[in-house]
Amino acid sequence: MNVSTHRHEEHLGKEKGPALRVFKTGSKESSVPQPSGSDEGADWTVEEEERLVRRVDMIVMPLLMLTFFALQLDRGNMGNALTDFFLKDVGITQDQFNVGQQLLWVGIVVLEIPSNFVLYRVGPSVWISGQIIAWGLIATFQAFQKGLGAFLSTRLLLGLCESGFIPAGLYTITRWYKRNETSKRFAWFFIGNISSQALSGIIAYGILHMRGVCGLAGWQWLFLIEGVFTIVVGFIFTTFFPRGPANPTCYARIHYFNEHESRILARRVLIDDPTKESTGKKISMSEIRQTLFNWTLYPHILFTILGLAPSSTMWSYAPTLVNSFGYGRLRSNALVSIGQWIQLLLYIPWGIAADRLNRRGPLVSLGMLLWWVFALTCRVLIYSRNGNKRFAILTLAISVSSIWHPVNGSWMALNARSAGERSITLAVFIMSANCSGIIGSQLFQQSDGPLYRTGWTVIIAVVSVALFFTIWANVQYVLLNRGVRRKGNLEMLYRY
Repeated sequence: MNVSTHRHEEHLGKEKGPALRVFKTGSKESSVPQPSGSDEGADWTVEEEERLVRRVDMIVMPLLMLTFFALQLDRGNMGNALTDFFLKDVGITQDQFNVGQQLLWVGIVVLEIPSNFVLYRVGPSVWISGQIIAWGLIATFQAFQKGLGAFLSTRLLLGLCESGFIPAGLYTITRWYKRNETSKRFAWFFIGNISSQALSGIIAYGILHMRGVCGLAGWQWLFLIEGVFTIVVGFIFTTFFPRGPANPTCYARIHYFNEHESRILARRVLIDDPTKESTGKKISMSEIRQTLFNWTLYPHILFTILGLAPSSTMWSYAPTLVNSFGYGRLRSNALVSIGQWIQLLLYIPWGIAADRLNRRGPLVSLGMLLWWVFALTCRVLIYSRNGNKRFAILTLAISVSSIWHPVNGSWMALNARSAGERSITLAVFIMSANCSGIIGSQLFQQSDGPLYRTGWTVIIAVVSVALFFTIWANVQYVLLNRGVRRKGNLEMLYRY
């Protein structure tokens, strides 16, 4: 039996419509009605369900978004620190700085899948809470680093503690929402990330002016204030985040939903997708093998790594680039946020469009195409003396650089066959994103500055290959679905 046939025979139904969906649990088979517009067999009204979903949106999503906001502050503030003489104060070179940034991403990647094993066993409310407080402490005390050894070790430790948070957040969303609701919520979750990027430059602009207060550098105050903020966020999340749809209570002993509402929240998700029913507290070896040897994921992995690599470069060097265009040192931090605010405005419409059109792949390819166009224009303009023009194009490039990313995560999650496989798939998805940081950390070398001719050329090359793989991902599902339709197994169709 070839891989494609095996994938089809085990794959759970993903197609809208009234057909029965067959899924396996051990040696038994069950049939559950596939909803079409409203859930068949449900003993609640559409209006009642919509009210509950709106309440979930007001409880679950803000807390997840707040934690992602804190994560990005601690992960991305190093780019702002560079404009405040960070390299000179700590005593490292730009190339050593790049190695430290690589270690951050290596630390994240190393523990990504093990972190999700723990998440699956103890639950999101416990595991995510511990992670936030741990990395918040490291982020705070990195304000007192001095020398290469301290810099490298704190970056690695920060990555190890942050590892697994993003796939944990995405997996948590899939537990609360139905399939046709996830793309928009994934986009909302990443709004926490993008809003942090958009505000970080403005926040840094203010904090870096504190240089000299109590004898500390501006970048030290930046790490101290933002690190303490993360610790506070960790305690808020620990106290108020609900344990799950079937048990929506928190450590503050707040009962967000009554027993009837809890049953609706749990059942509606399982009726929509029975694969979300967890049969145990462990991820099976078969689920691990099915995920890691699922060749349809490989193009997703490749274009995620290549498409996001230049984005991580921009996190570290965009303020420095804007400064080289003729703008003030601290003002550059604030100006970079313009592109990130535009990106923030694009994220939700991109996710809504994916859910309403029931198409993720074409929107991923379109987003990557826009990123390629503006990155190419940045490379063309590197010799231009018009700083305003270069800043405008860089801003547009930043604004579209990752709008495709949350939709890609939803796309991958929708094609998972079980709760365990979905958890591993999301871990692989975020591992790919973090691997991009290992590459992106080295794209701008000290010897290549200030124009970074070679760096921009490499960016065009990797984004071009990423665009190719987005097209490949779309084509593979179209071809596989043709084979499924010929066999009449419409419930086995892939989502794209």
